[in-house]
Amino acid sequence: MNPAGVRQSAHETTVAAPAATVHRLISEVENWPRTFPATVHVAHEEAPEGEQRLRVWDTAGPAEGGDGGAPRSWGLRRIVQDAELRVNFELLAAGPPLASLGGAWLVEPLDENSSRVRLLQEFRAADDDPATLDRIADGVARDAVAQLAALKENVELAHATADVTFSFEDSVHIDGLAKDVYAFIDEAGLWSERLPHVATVRLTEDTPGVQTLEMDTRAKDGSVHTTKSYRVTFPHHKIAYKQVTLPALMTLHTGRWTFEETPDGSTLATSQHTVTLNTANITRILGPHATTEDARAYVHTALSTNSRATLHHAKTHAESLTAPHPHTRPERNR
Repeated sequence: MNPAGVRQSAHETTVAAPAATVHRLISEVENWPRTFPATVHVAHEEAPEGEQRLRVWDTAGPAEGGDGGAPRSWGLRRIVQDAELRVNFELLAAGPPLASLGGAWLVEPLDENSSRVRLLQEFRAADDDPATLDRIADGVARDAVAQLAALKENVELAHATADVTFSFEDSVHIDGLAKDVYAFIDEAGLWSERLPHVATVRLTEDTPGVQTLEMDTRAKDGSVHTTKSYRVTFPHHKIAYKQVTLPALMTLHTGRWTFEETPDGSTLATSQHTVTLNTANITRILGPHATTEDARAYVHTALSTNSRATLHHAKTHAESLTAPHPHTRPERNR
């Protein structure tokens, strides 16, 4: 019998993918931004041996459903049981109307290429009021149905068509400080003044470290494209983002900027992208004979061109801040 004020829920779906594959995509949190549409970024925090402590940034808080608003963050404790294909979880520092929420993801093989996924949850309201519990239960149910539907769609896509999801990166060495390079990327509100391919930009940061970035960018053919991304910043070494307004050739675009200080005092700045192609639009956008490989090359080139341009402008900016007065030191050999 459940303690007073505690409710439980159970939801499930079947996935046309091996159980081990499904479990891996649930347990490896770097997959979450491309598996769950509301998830922007997940970071590991210090945790006792045998468990995980995660910081999750998403646009749909636990038991609330997605509202498309700016990301918020919340903490999660997990225990991953690979042998059992199970992941236990508990929400940390739950706030009203929740007093607590926890549960488990369970994956069961049906055959070698399909599996059943169950999402079990248990929760309690901060005031134990039945009406509040009913509202939480509705939110938990909506959230569970949405998560399972997204898991099914994206895991099946990843399993069946591995060639439509791909990652790549561009890097540049900069004779400048990592904090100065980071600042150039962080201060995206100035990009219309600093980057020729950015026509207009709108940057908001209502919560420190969580940004909403909207840009109108110019393509080589002169056309202008509007994009919107959520960004999570980690001074002065990383900015992670998820694009939520996507061009017709993509169903997913996540990425990160990283800034690594090197032993010689310079900075290695890298732009990384992960993309899933929208195969339904390939021939409409690129012509009747275009292939998936053509779309990969087109998207890769477009994103890399902008990334490299941004990195080189960041290089010029950062190096100008650390450039020595003439004749104060010899030029460093490259």
